[in-house]
Amino acid sequence: MEPFSVLFVDDEVDFLETLLKRMKKRQLNAFGVNSGEEALAYLKDHEVDIVVLDVRMPGMDGIETLRKIKKTNPLLEVIMLTGHACLEIAREGMEVGAFDYLMKPINIDELLYKLQDAFKKKSIQLEKIKHLEEVMISSKLPQSGD
Repeated sequence: MEPFSVLFVDDEVDFLETLLKRMKKRQLNAFGVNSGEEALAYLKDHEVDIVVLDVRMPGMDGIETLRKIKKTNPLLEVIMLTGHACLEIAREGMEVGAFDYLMKPINIDELLYKLQDAFKKKSIQLEKIKHLEEVMISSKLPQSGD
């Protein structure tokens, strides 16, 4: 699979630093910020393939951050993380457009599997869009004999 980049968003600094080290050890292009506001600012200036987003953060929470991400980057896949088992928040996140939902503490192999799945989904969506654009362009070209 081709390399992809991930933005991790979590207000727990130690957790975030450990996660970034583990991801980079596995050759993943991993970046981290500590809040929803920082995530939105980062995404304005940097392109990433996937966001892994903590649900409970001070200031802008994960659900509100997810809403804003999806508004500006609808194809960006977002995996929600929480340390609190709350089915209502999980359901709301999925309704807003989260790719999936994982509980803390996370299993690194499970996270990597979800990241690969999310990247695959995004890649398929981009290929479909590219194909559709090519079809639209070719249908606008004059046909031979016209």
